[in-house]
Amino acid sequence: MSDLEVCESVILVGMPGAGKSTLGVMLAKALAKDFVDTDLLIQLKAHATLQEVLDAEGYLALRQLEEETLLDCDFENHIVATGGSAVYSEKGMAHLKTYGPVVYLDVSLEELRRRIKDYDSRGIAKRPDQSFESLFEERCELYKQYADITVACTGLTLEDTLASVIQKLSERTAQHQR
Repeated sequence: MSDLEVCESVILVGMPGAGKSTLGVMLAKALAKDFVDTDLLIQLKAHATLQEVLDAEGYLALRQLEEETLLDCDFENHIVATGGSAVYSEKGMAHLKTYGPVVYLDVSLEELRRRIKDYDSRGIAKRPDQSFESLFEERCELYKQYADITVACTGLTLEDTLASVIQKLSERTAQHQR
């Protein structure tokens, strides 16, 4: 059993390709918590992939659906991998923060470019004319705004990133117990 509070959740935010889902599963195993990927919840609610929602209704409809999905969920004792655009919803982020700390997985633009091969078909909620660089700059400010913990992930293996997240969560818990 970790020294993290039993019912506290951990909310992962970051760009598409930052590793939220992959790391989230590993973190859930390490901390004995449930795992949820909000992108999957959105797809279940929409009965469509994120890209299908974007193609049919546009990026603002996808962001609205994401907010509704976040607000409808109870995330107690979970590792929550959010969609990259969750930070556009003040209400959604306020709701998530009631369950536990927000951890920003900070990955460089260059690293994301190496990781993401399907940028145009991945279901990323962005303006049609928006470049990946512009989206990166816009979202990074929001991730920093909501983050309780930031983990610099560029150049780290998944195992090293996991260890860094757990260490920072433990440090945060120790500070709050003082």
